Amino acid sequence: MVFSHLKVLWRKLFLMIMNSKFKKKLIGRITDEIIQGQRTAENQRPNLTVINQRILFSSDTLRSNIKALGDEYARSLQKSLKIPDNLSLTTVGLVSKACQQQDIESEWLAYWSQQMGITVAYQRKLWEHCYILQVMYEYNLLKPRLKGIGFGCGEEPLPSLLVSYDIEITVTDLNPEESSAKGWIDTNQNASSKEKIWRSKLCMQELFEKNVSLRYVDMNNIPTDLDGKYDFCWSSCALEHLGSIENGLHFIENSLNTLLAGGVSIHTTEFNYLEEEETIDNWRTVLFRKKDFTKLFQKLTAQGHQVAPLDFDIGTGFLDKFIDIPPYTEELHAHLKLLLDGFTTTSFGIVIRKSSCPNLKPNLLVH
Repeated sequence: MVFSHLKVLWRKLFLMIMNSKFKKKLIGRITDEIIQGQRTAENQRPNLTVINQRILFSSDTLRSNIKALGDEYARSLQKSLKIPDNLSLTTVGLVSKACQQQDIESEWLAYWSQQMGITVAYQRKLWEHCYILQVMYEYNLLKPRLKGIGFGCGEEPLPSLLVSYDIEITVTDLNPEESSAKGWIDTNQNASSKEKIWRSKLCMQELFEKNVSLRYVDMNNIPTDLDGKYDFCWSSCALEHLGSIENGLHFIENSLNTLLAGGVSIHTTEFNYLEEEETIDNWRTVLFRKKDFTKLFQKLTAQGHQVAPLDFDIGTGFLDKFIDIPPYTEELHAHLKLLLDGFTTTSFGIVIRKSSCPNLKPNLLVH
């Protein structure tokens, strides 16, 4: 109980320090004391007031040092990776799981990184894309003339790579007006045109134009005319932005409506892996807990769908324990776990095969 209270107090203190207005007021009040204050008081005893103020004042430096150490360690690991030149597709039996350092160092992830023309790095966004592609391979979905639909795609490389397999892809995203209001266009996270999502190094433009259609879709209200048309669907870290945990879970369930019987739904999202109860909800980015995924697992299996077993192990590598902290930039090297609004989070992937028989009751286990 005491430890729980301490965590709450520390989180509140951290958020206060990160708040720019508070920090400005704090620094303005104590700057003179820090500069002029002595570290020792009467009788050479430590002047705890000045020392504590200096710790708060140097918080930016501390954050910078932590990020630099994690970044440098990740860079050294990256340089030591031995990636074979003759990588080939192989089945590894991916389940619904959390992002782990050992995944980044695996041959299956290196293969898909090469296919996308991306250097292997300890970044969770890379893990999400490779996870989705590997699941598609293992479920035999990378076949010509199949049909797939991606939700909240932004400018991700998956559509172009999937088209190279001669697969028909419907790319969906929020309409540009709403995306602009939410800041997605400014950060290149909205598919505002087909030209913006085509990757010339991954597929020929003629094939892309033939096989890709772009449609603006609200993930909270998937149009019914998309029902029963696709062999697979996917989303990469999009459903946590739907306004609430409940909305995100509803989206995963509703995405199954777009699939043919036996189709596969693959999604990655945020996983608050340290908390059983307290989390972020009803916010621009929500964090799912173990119990949220378990609740969805139980509901979907009761409906006859096959959900890949849930594995909540976050890994044992150093970078599985290293929690990245703001500010976050494009040049991230140690970014598998991170701090978001005072909570630790990582990426989690979930896989569901739509029931081909209403009475099917698969007996899958939660790890």
